[in-house]
Amino acid sequence: MKYRFPSSGVLSRCLHALAVIILAYVFTFLIICVLPGDPVSNILLDPDNGFTEEDIKPIIAYYGLDRPVLEQLWMSASRFLAGDFGVSLRSNTPVSHLMSQALPPTVVLACSALAVALVLAFALAYAACNLRARWARAIARSLPSVSLSIPGFVIGLLLIHVFAFQLGFFRITDPDSATATLFAALALGIPVSAQIAEVLIANLDHEGRQDYVMVATARGLGTERLYFRHLLRPSALPVVTMVALAVGELLGGSLITEAIFGRQGMGSLVQSAVAVQDFPVLQAVVSLAAAVFVIVNLLADLVYPKLDPRLRGTRRNGESA
Repeated sequence: MKYRFPSSGVLSRCLHALAVIILAYVFTFLIICVLPGDPVSNILLDPDNGFTEEDIKPIIAYYGLDRPVLEQLWMSASRFLAGDFGVSLRSNTPVSHLMSQALPPTVVLACSALAVALVLAFALAYAACNLRARWARAIARSLPSVSLSIPGFVIGLLLIHVFAFQLGFFRITDPDSATATLFAALALGIPVSAQIAEVLIANLDHEGRQDYVMVATARGLGTERLYFRHLLRPSALPVVTMVALAVGELLGGSLITEAIFGRQGMGSLVQSAVAVQDFPVLQAVVSLAAAVFVIVNLLADLVYPKLDPRLRGTRRNGESA
């Protein structure tokens, strides 16, 4: 019998994800509305920005800045659901255009950091379980805790000091080069790898105490074969959940990492938007980040039972009961 999600379960998860995205958008909108000052006096009416009366009137009408807050929220949410992120109050440029320029470098950094985190996590887990020297296994098990205790920006500054200034592996004046991107991904990925490694090592220890491992060992199965064929797969399943949860940290951490390494991306876009209170840009960035986080966790929630036979068996038994 092939396992299938009940259609009602998939629908309820999708509706829940949509509700979370909408609530995140509403919450962001209301937070921006209560910030001191207002975009009209801060940006539009500032003579240094060069807006004329003819420029200001359509912007006020577009955002409904002269209307009640709830009406502004309805107009803004309607446009957002239709894929219209609005126009920057600072540059009078469509927000979608600004994000299309800033998003690719951030996506490259976040994906590179995720790849680095997975490689480091699986390497640490292998070392913690298979190194012959007991002291070496102890060091491998302690490294995740040490990594978690060091802030990501400190790791980034250390990498820049050692590998850019001391060894000259990359230049800080060329932050988008492949080598500079690699070290930025290391700074962002090391804390994430520590979280994944701790979960993976704990699950490997749990699986190693199961009866089937004792039987396989008694039959003379080698350590390497036992690890890769019988221990790694069931122990690595929770990594799917950890990766989904790490998406938020990768998105948030990439903004800080970009500032440290001087990269142009979503971090610089957010920084400039905060400085001038450009609320359409801020709302679009926060809402997009919330949507990505919710969607990735929804996919992990839907895919996980397909990867774990034990959950499929539990679901089938529950349905037959």
